[in-house]
Amino acid sequence: MMSQEANDLITRTGRKDPCGKLMRMYWQPAALVDELEGPRPVRPVKLLGENLVLFRAEDGSYGLIDRHCAHRGADLAFGRLENGGLRCAFHGWLFDATGQCIETPAEPAGSQLCKGIRQRSYPVIEKSGILWAYLGEGTPPAFPELDCFVAPGSHTFAFKGHMNCNWLQALEVGIDPAHASFLHRFFEDEDTSAAYGKQFRGASAGSDMPMTKILREYDRPIINVEHTEYGLRLIALRELDEERTHVRVTNQLFPHGFVIPMSTEMTITQWHVPVDDENCYWYAIFTSYAAPVDKQKMRDQRLELYTLPDYKSRKNRSNDYGFDPHEQATETYTGMGTDINVHDQWAVESMGAIQDRTNEHLGQSDKAIVQYRRLLRQEIEKVAGGEKPMLFLDDASARSIQGPATMDGIGPTLGWELYWMEVDVKRRRGAPWAAPVPREIAGKVHHLTAAE
Repeated sequence: MMSQEANDLITRTGRKDPCGKLMRMYWQPAALVDELEGPRPVRPVKLLGENLVLFRAEDGSYGLIDRHCAHRGADLAFGRLENGGLRCAFHGWLFDATGQCIETPAEPAGSQLCKGIRQRSYPVIEKSGILWAYLGEGTPPAFPELDCFVAPGSHTFAFKGHMNCNWLQALEVGIDPAHASFLHRFFEDEDTSAAYGKQFRGASAGSDMPMTKILREYDRPIINVEHTEYGLRLIALRELDEERTHVRVTNQLFPHGFVIPMSTEMTITQWHVPVDDENCYWYAIFTSYAAPVDKQKMRDQRLELYTLPDYKSRKNRSNDYGFDPHEQATETYTGMGTDINVHDQWAVESMGAIQDRTNEHLGQSDKAIVQYRRLLRQEIEKVAGGEKPMLFLDDASARSIQGPATMDGIGPTLGWELYWMEVDVKRRRGAPWAAPVPREIAGKVHHLTAAE
């Protein structure tokens, strides 16, 4: 359990909140590139509690500025894209992508009023299907050389989904290796050949054993947590017998991301981005190390659950997440269908808008949660003291953060420590694009005997 003061410290992300100041030290996903497709590329965005409007000007540049016009506060999300900027529909004031007012047409001819008027604005860049915004001060950090940023566009796919809860509880479900054996339990296994685009539905590397069977039958994983340059590495071990152990390697990517294996050929890099203190979006980049991603199939699969334009789930609190007691008794642990995003959404939204951690009781299986919260508090304190936090990179150090390595497979009970590295390196060396081998494991893997 923790105090209310401590809970507020690690959950609230307003401009004046300590955690909010930390979050503003990083690039934040603001929208999918897809959201600005079409004849009118203007989109209201709420990010870290700030009401903004995102637009693409006629020259292709992106602007992210205060949503309410500096004149008399009208909503710029209904503005007109004209003359290289966004024009307020109330009096025609025009703002460019930097927030500078460049026209005040209702004013007398020759008026210089616009020169001294500027909307608050933030830089935006496009990367791997996501538009990223920097809401902090000074020079933004460089992006680490993560696989999802290095892979060509043909081998990545980006999507997002809304959760009606605080960002922290949404993130914590993703760094909790134990919950998958229960929350995502299926009583029957499916054909793994039809698992494309679905998490926990394929076979583990090195076997034809469905992941659903492993999670169901081996529900007491041994969890190891290691501190890394980018956050945490989580290793969950499920011993099948004296000779074989299932190994799953995932990563917490500071401050609010994680990197996990989706299948033997694909990983998910996902961020839980605060809309405000009681809502968040998850943004995910799916990265393939083999064939190009079937983007249409991936998109169609996800649009079966999520509605546009807000990417909200059709299954939600208002309809009990599709709960079916017969299904719960016979097919799935939750009775909420087969999409694990629904399971996660129910779990974290059912905690309340902001989880009351003063009443929780953590166990051994929560060691990753405990370590992450300590790390989060540590980095909040660094920023409060004027220091740069973890993963605030300059151009010279950006390449030092690569990968990170992930794995989901069945290997030797004795020797799993090297086995998972070999599997990851083998996949990278066989990729059709230049997937970097993370420095931290490159020196430990000289051959591939165990993986092969």
